[in-house]
Amino acid sequence: MMDYLEMFSESLKTMAANKMRTGLAMLGIIIGIGSVIALVSLGQATSQSIQNQIESLGANLLTVEPGAARTGAVRGAAGGSTTLTNDDATAISNAISSGQINTVQTVSPEVSRRAQVTTGASNTNTQVIGVTPAYATVHKVDIASGSFITQRDVDGLARVAVVGPQVVSDLFGDGADPVGQTIKINGQTLIINGITVSKGGSGFSNQDDIVYVPLTTAQKELFGVSYLGSIALEAKSSDVMTDAQNQVGYFLLARHNISDPTQADFSILSQQDILNTASSATGTFTALLAGIAAISLLVGGIGIMNIMLVTVTERTREVGLRKALGAKKATVVAQFLIEAIILTVSGGIVGVGLGIVASYIIANLTSFPFIISLPAILLAFFVSAGIGIIFGWYPAKKASDLQPIEALRYE
Repeated sequence: MMDYLEMFSESLKTMAANKMRTGLAMLGIIIGIGSVIALVSLGQATSQSIQNQIESLGANLLTVEPGAARTGAVRGAAGGSTTLTNDDATAISNAISSGQINTVQTVSPEVSRRAQVTTGASNTNTQVIGVTPAYATVHKVDIASGSFITQRDVDGLARVAVVGPQVVSDLFGDGADPVGQTIKINGQTLIINGITVSKGGSGFSNQDDIVYVPLTTAQKELFGVSYLGSIALEAKSSDVMTDAQNQVGYFLLARHNISDPTQADFSILSQQDILNTASSATGTFTALLAGIAAISLLVGGIGIMNIMLVTVTERTREVGLRKALGAKKATVVAQFLIEAIILTVSGGIVGVGLGIVASYIIANLTSFPFIISLPAILLAFFVSAGIGIIFGWYPAKKASDLQPIEALRYE
């Protein structure tokens, strides 16, 4: 034990005497491990952010869309994009009331487009959704100021709107309360009745960057359409999601006079389907990022091997003297391996700290959740120690194979 303690102490002195070389050797490992932790954290934070956004759309959510996909036991084939109507949504509601569909509790017919929204000299391109009062229940939309779309607004084709916080910021400035003011969409003037509570998000999935208008107003006044873009359904519980898909699927097949489920002109997606797809995509993204970062670790290991080879060359006479005084091959190998392991473990500790700090900074800059993966930290750390052994072994073996007389003659 004493011999190893002495070798450890001597290794520290040797590295302290060559600070520049030691720092360069550690740098590759520090960057490699820091990159692994930061990029894995970014991948997991992205995944969590997407999952939070999907879950914020509503609980036990089913979405009926024009087109084709698997609808529980119902498989859809290629379909049109205008195959859902207000009558379909009304029929589903009536079927729920009569007990024909007993797994769904709320129906929300919807139509949406992106449109230019203006007020005075300000304008923004945002998503405009035509909704009924049920939308707030199904999608868990809360009002911060004013009120949401009412059934009276829908029945009367009212020219009113409810806007998200991002729309308020873009059109009126941060902290403004524009309830009662007007905006224009496709040449039509609408009065702002309410502002929604912030849900967060970014890009086209930003739940705060939406303008809600009465469904009938959107169809007849803004977009000039008679069909629906989708019908959102809230199942009674997560346990009946599949049954709800099947009940609604077969009900719509009968309404559309389609006897072959493979020819369905609609699709029904569950929230879990969307989550699974998103998780698969972000999992691949995270693995790709981790693979890129792992290359940095490999480069760092090669750098350590190169530095250790230089060290062996510089200390050839020292090795020769040791062997002339009776040092065994195993002792020489252990000496150089200890130095390599100290380099990688020290670099690993610093790299872990760097990765955590980088992850925190990324989370603050992107508004993603701050997530640190303990398995990624442990894996990166132990990989760094393994790199010390793997890439330190060859230089150590080369040093131990030196002949004492030849080593002592080395200039």
